[in-house]
Amino acid sequence: MSAQTVRLMGFDVDGVFTDGTLYYGPEGDQLKVFNILDGLGLKLLQKAGIRTAIITGRRSPMVELRFNELGVDFIIQGREDKGVALTELATTLSLEKRDLGYMGDDFPDLSAARASGFFASVPNAPETVQDQAAYVTQAIGGQGAVREVCEFILRAQGLDPLAIFQGDLDA
Repeated sequence: MSAQTVRLMGFDVDGVFTDGTLYYGPEGDQLKVFNILDGLGLKLLQKAGIRTAIITGRRSPMVELRFNELGVDFIIQGREDKGVALTELATTLSLEKRDLGYMGDDFPDLSAARASGFFASVPNAPETVQDQAAYVTQAIGGQGAVREVCEFILRAQGLDPLAIFQGDLDA
């Protein structure tokens, strides 16, 4: 599994962009906390021409809001069959398995791991999930793990994240 050929990178949300904690208010309202480092990581991938996708089993207006704000290409919510969702995207975009990456943290993400050419996870994921990963971050979910994976992918493709940020894609 190689990050060198990733052209579409998909991500789970809870446990990857967040620490997996669910916050409920007295009226049943939910809150999610996102790390700003992760948002810039997505922007770096996008500037490098790598498309981004969110594929999550839960539905949340905060997910829609945050990832629309970040310009994520595909926001797919309420899909437990993440591997099927990723494969459907690949078909729509005429991409092959080697072109697909996914980052997840738990058993529901394993189907996407099998459907992708590159799978990343977090250190607090179950051992079975970590064993399937080509890359396990140092950072836990919600604490910059996504940014770490984004920079790993860019470097694997011979790109400098700082140069991308500064607008120099030739560096």
